[in-house]
Amino acid sequence: MTKQLKKGVEDSCEQCVFDEDKVNAVRLRVGEVAGVELLFKALADATRLKIAFALTIEKELCVCDVANIIGATTATASHHLRLLRTMGLAKYRKEGKKVFYSLADEHVHQLVSIALIHAKEE
Repeated sequence: MTKQLKKGVEDSCEQCVFDEDKVNAVRLRVGEVAGVELLFKALADATRLKIAFALTIEKELCVCDVANIIGATTATASHHLRLLRTMGLAKYRKEGKKVFYSLADEHVHQLVSIALIHAKEE
């Protein structure tokens, strides 16, 4: 049974007693998240998140499309797209003089979609 805190009551333990087995088991695995913060850092930028979201709506967009969607220059759009590509969140292909970007894989699509769903719930 969980006890709800009353307003004004501290939301931390009154006594520091921990489950050593749980702590040790989790401590062994917590290093697995190393590097994942970079993925969230890339998506924490509003412009890059808008670009990633746009790429969940349209499977592929050229740099010019992205620039017009986010209301920026092609240089700015290209900069953000390049960062998304460097972070492994987007991929690109060149066709003649145009460069087209898409999300790197379904996992990125899911991350953006789930974040949007979660934000709408609140």
